[in-house]
Amino acid sequence: MKKICIVFITVDKKNAAMKIVNQLLNKKLAACINIIENIKSCYLWKGKIEKAKEVLLIIKTGKNKIEDLIKFVKKIHPYTVPEIIACDIIKGNEDYIDWVISETAK
Repeated sequence: MKKICIVFITVDKKNAAMKIVNQLLNKKLAACINIIENIKSCYLWKGKIEKAKEVLLIIKTGKNKIEDLIKFVKKIHPYTVPEIIACDIIKGNEDYIDWVISETAK
């Protein structure tokens, strides 16, 4: 099976999310990005429980692009410690997987 990943990134505002989305697509670091607004995140930060509204990005990319994607997002992300989590895809529509690989190979 060819290797693609899904990457999850959260960000605080839609305009920051769109900046990340546009730059990842322009740099061919992603083939497709879903944007889910108004999620509620609950997390520990410096020993305290925090709650925040966030925007979730679900990014599809080739596995060979992950390191560049992480490095790039860390540079432009507004958070001190941004959530950037990649998961391998073990099975899927081969036509879709081929498309993701083709778009991110350019």
